[in-house]
Amino acid sequence: MNKIGVLTSGGDSPGMNAAVRAVVRCGINEGLEVYGIYRGFEGLIDGEIEKMERVSVADILQRGGTILKTARSERFMTEEGQTRAVNMLKTFGIEGLVIIGGDGSFRGGADLTKKGISVMGIPGTIDNDLAYTDCTIGFDTAVNTVLEAITKIRDTSSANERTTVIEVMGRACGDIALYSGLGGGAEFVLIPEVKSDFNDVCKKVVQGVNRGKQHSIIIKAEGYPMKSDNLVKGINEYTGRETKLVVLSYLQRGGSPTLQDRKIATLCGAKAIELLKNDSTSKAIGVAGGKIVEYDLFEALEQKHVIDLEMYNLIDILSR
Repeated sequence: MNKIGVLTSGGDSPGMNAAVRAVVRCGINEGLEVYGIYRGFEGLIDGEIEKMERVSVADILQRGGTILKTARSERFMTEEGQTRAVNMLKTFGIEGLVIIGGDGSFRGGADLTKKGISVMGIPGTIDNDLAYTDCTIGFDTAVNTVLEAITKIRDTSSANERTTVIEVMGRACGDIALYSGLGGGAEFVLIPEVKSDFNDVCKKVVQGVNRGKQHSIIIKAEGYPMKSDNLVKGINEYTGRETKLVVLSYLQRGGSPTLQDRKIATLCGAKAIELLKNDSTSKAIGVAGGKIVEYDLFEALEQKHVIDLEMYNLIDILSR
């Protein structure tokens, strides 16, 4: 293998740049030509590809976002789009591809694998929804961003003696809500994996008031089925407590990556080059027990994410 490509796809996450940096510099160190593909699969289809040098990734380790940009591609979901993507790789002589992204990006890599392209998947998503790895790149930074917000919201919530519902990202995975709820001392966490009784939420708020609590923080994952506006309105009506909604939204995607995210991204990038250099079949690279591991890409995609119920129950105990 002489030429490889690297792209970032799906939602951006802090640490993607660190992974790109590792892929480029480790690849060049191994004698490979490394090509950056801009705007994910969409850019691949359109041939937005250029050769990268060591200087191409200078001063990006600490930056959030992705210098390769990212986009979602409806065209790539079609047979025609995938065929065109493969032909573009062949046009540039690219024999292996490193994909930094989440579940959807990995499934795109699986489609390319079926067409003869060797793909290395690096888990870049704040959602932490890839079951084969202990953590994904960007998750730690996103949770710390939420914790910082909780700390500030707690100050004003306490001053006004109100309840605040904080909506966080994660799509169908509740890990951001779960971890930030534990670390932020939330009274209640609402996640899509666990069915919660609305009355229990209100009861917890009222019990807190009766114990002299000045405020209540409720963390709601965006994938939880009840709409945030309805939740806030209901809590206000049932408890008589002023209730506000804070939607953190894309704030969680930005910012300089934490040490953990930089470390994981760098080690995963280096592992991707090692595997490509050895002509490995397509793999999903991740973390297990503190070590960098790889799994067959298709087997990794079959694994189902399981929420940590012990952590969920501990939040309830600690908030009583």
